[in-house]
Order: sequence, then C-alpha cells, then structure tokens
Amino acid sequence: MHATKADRLASTEILVIGSGAAGSTAAITAARLGKRVTLVERYGFLGGISTGVLDTFYGFYTPGPVARKVVGGVPDAIVERLLQTQSAFVRPNTFGAGNGITYDPEMLKCVWEDLAIEANVRLLYHSFYQDVRMSGNRVTGVVLDGKAGLKQLDAQVIIDASGDADVAAQAGARFERAEAGSRAQTLTTTFRVGQVDMAKAQTTSKQELRQLMHEANDSGAYQLPREDGSIHPTPLSGIMLAIMTRLDGYDPCDPESLTQAEIEGRRQAREYVRFLHDRVPGYERAHLLNFSIQVGIRESRRIFGDYRLTKTDVLGAKKFVDSIGQCGAPIEDHHRGRDTHWEFLPDGTTYDIPYRTLLPAGVDGLLVAGRCFSATHDAHASCRSMAQCMAMGQAAGVAAAIAVDQNVTPRHIETAALQAKLVELGGILYDDQTSEASWV
Repeated sequence: MHATKADRLASTEILVIGSGAAGSTAAITAARLGKRVTLVERYGFLGGISTGVLDTFYGFYTPGPVARKVVGGVPDAIVERLLQTQSAFVRPNTFGAGNGITYDPEMLKCVWEDLAIEANVRLLYHSFYQDVRMSGNRVTGVVLDGKAGLKQLDAQVIIDASGDADVAAQAGARFERAEAGSRAQTLTTTFRVGQVDMAKAQTTSKQELRQLMHEANDSGAYQLPREDGSIHPTPLSGIMLAIMTRLDGYDPCDPESLTQAEIEGRRQAREYVRFLHDRVPGYERAHLLNFSIQVGIRESRRIFGDYRLTKTDVLGAKKFVDSIGQCGAPIEDHHRGRDTHWEFLPDGTTYDIPYRTLLPAGVDGLLVAGRCFSATHDAHASCRSMAQCMAMGQAAGVAAAIAVDQNVTPRHIETAALQAKLVELGGILYDDQTSEASWV
C-alpha cells in the first residue's frame, strides 16, 4: 500500500478515472444500470480528447464501398443528442477510413454532461488522480489531488480511462512505454481557423494540398514537418479544423517533455496557418481561432492484459468468444516522417475486441478502457478510434456493474452475462447484428 496520507471522501461502488470517450461512456452506462458511480476529471468539463482536441467520432462505420455500422448502444445516445441540435453531421473520412461523425466540441461538452447528470453520475471536476490504494493485488481506491488537498476515494471497482494507464501502471500492471522504441505514434496539436471561404477551400483535393505543402517546404520559406494531414469543415460556418502538426520524440508521461511538446505544437500550428493563408485557395482571409486544449496524444503506455490484441488479429479480422465490440478501422500509424502509414482490413470486415484486453494481467478490481487497453503498437493504431473507445467504455461499465452485483472482481464475471447485457443495451458484438440507429 502506498503511504500517501489523505482525508476520505464518501466511497462509491464504481469509480472512473478520466472522462474521455471511454470514461464518460463507462460512467453513464454503469449509472444507467443503477450503480453509484463517481467520474473523476482533471478539467472542468467532460470529454477528454473528444472535446479538448478533436471534433469527429471515427470507427462507428466500416470503410469501403458499403458503410456498415459496428458500434451501438449508449454511444448512439451521444450522437443522437448532437444530431437533434444540428451540432453534428456525417462525412467521409479524409483518408478513406470510413464515415466520421463531425460535431461541435462545445456542444458535446454539454451532451456528455447532460447524459451523466441524467444518469446520476457523481462528477468530480478539477481533480487529479495521484496515487492508488491496494490490498494485495486488488485495487481498492485512489488518492486524488485538488484545491482541497489530497482526498482518498474507495470503490468496489475502478475503471482506468486515463488514456495513459495511470492507475494500472501504479497498481503494478505490466506495460511498455511507447516512446521506449522507435515505434511510437507522434503527437498532434490540432487547431481551428475561421473566416474560410468553405466552397473555395473544398475545391482543393487532398493530393493537391499535399503538393502545395511539398512546394512550400521546397521553397525554404516554410517549415512544415508533415506534408499530409487533414483540414475539414465543422458544423460552424466558415470554420475548419486542421490535424496537421507532427510532434515526434516527446514522452507523454513526462511533464517536462510534454511542456516542450505543447510549445512546439503551437509553433507548428501557427506555421501551418501561415501556409494556408498564403498558399491555399479559400484561406486568403483565414485566421487562427484556437488551439486544442492540450496536445493530442495517440499512444503512451501499452499495458499487458489477459489478452493482447495484435496486428495479425486486426488484419485477419479475428473473432473472439469474449467479444465486447467490433472494429473495422484500418491501422493508422502516425509515425515519424512526413506521411501516415495505412493498412486496411478486407472490405467490409471487422475484428472483435476481446473482453480480456480490458483486464490488466495480475491486477484485480480494475478495468481499463479506451487507449489504455491491451494491444500491440499496430493493433492499437487501429482500435484507438473514439467509437471503439466508447464501445470499450460501455463494456467496462457493464462489467463493473455486474461485478458489484455479484460481489466479485471484473475478472470473475461470466462473459455470457456481460455480452447479453451489452446486446440488450444495443451494443454490436457480432457480424450478423444490425443497429436501429444509422446516420449515413
């Protein structure tokens, strides 16, 4: 047990650390099943990367000529709320990776929050995960830090949706650091530009944009580390969001390194805005609106779970008996260099996400969800899409609720019971399932 001293907060049945697409979905799901749920978030709003960095849900649909919806259930409620307020639309992915659902991040903050409050989730904003409490190899609680100092919060089941596997790592789960080898995805600072002539801007093809970037670099007047990336319309008139910067060699788990990444990301973003303004049709009057709330992190700690998803599983469209969701997204590797590496599954196929990837090996009382899950570098580059993070969060929320009901750890619940409840909620676990919700 760690020695940190802290006052105790009222305990909870299920504790979720991190409110990104995985964590928010997990908390809402478990609370809808009648459990006492506390959701801890370091910022003053829900959503994590979904509201602070990006504006599109990828992974709901398979790529290819026929878009098949492969994620459903509680995630549908998020999209439907956005559509009801004309705050989202469906668009083809810039890279051909399947339809994406582009939304207004400010409205999504409200949607996540409204659904959490309606489900009676206890929200703790401005609270930082600090330490873990253990009894043997079982996680029993955490220590949080905030304006009121250190606070201990105990729970029957904890879901680590921190993105960086913070809880799992401190609990002794085995993991590898993405930056320890050469195969680590780069970081990105996203940004939005306003006063864009939308019609004119969209006449420039992706290939033409790449060529303009290449010419700009060759001129010596610009420094664009990535001759790739995307810039796409948003639900707001005249505003485009860009995913262009490339930050290589930074450690997402080191605050000093992250500080330098934030500084460099904003420098690169301003350079790309200058390039757009000077060289791309439609951006003649464009100006920088805002940067992402933080640098976007694709990959940090990769844990070892009871099963580890692999590249062979992904490209072989593998099926698992403990499936808790599906994914048809390609391997999308934002490696060092000026392009992005893609490997696609056979058209229309998907692979299953095994429940065992949510169980850190050797640690009890703990689930992981989102990009914390157990996968190799290549598999992670496919399954980290936000829709799959939501599917994992939904599964973690159900598994935690069953574990509380049965007074067992998540490792010891019956997979069949988990799968039955997920299907009842609208989750899509198998190829022959269909979804009532479709926004194509």
